Amino acid sequence: MLLHYFSALAVSFFVSMVPLIELRGAIPIGVGMVQVSDGNVPLSFMIALYVVCILGNMLPVPVIYFFARKFLVWGSDKKYIGGICSFFLEKGNKAGRKLSEKAGRGLFFALFLFVGIPLPGTGAWTGTLAASLLDMEGKKTALAVMSGVILAGVIMMSVSFLGASAAGRF
Repeated sequence: MLLHYFSALAVSFFVSMVPLIELRGAIPIGVGMVQVSDGNVPLSFMIALYVVCILGNMLPVPVIYFFARKFLVWGSDKKYIGGICSFFLEKGNKAGRKLSEKAGRGLFFALFLFVGIPLPGTGAWTGTLAASLLDMEGKKTALAVMSGVILAGVIMMSVSFLGASAAGRF
């Protein structure tokens, strides 16, 4: 039983690092893995899952902030990776422009909401890349993204809890 909880946490940790899926997908996956195995999800597991998914989602943020733009610009004209690099560079630029236009001086709060509201393509990866492309300060970026990931985690835990409760699993 304990091994199953650990494997669900490990899978969720790694899934939370995957772009576009991130914590938004990792939390329901972890809850689902435990639900299927023993029929209920202990509160202690939910708390551990929340922390593990936040850590996994935040782990790539410094790498994205410092290196993603450089890599994407470098790779955008390369034969095999040019298409995907151009796609992510365009997506980050578009998200950055959109944030900047709507937010004005409230860019920190806009980035927080952009990352915190769990919609497809609005997670820590895209938010950090957008902040990097907008030359937002590193500390402010990290704080806004971390706060957004925490908010997204609360939302996803609530949705997962309600879904599991409705299924009679808590």
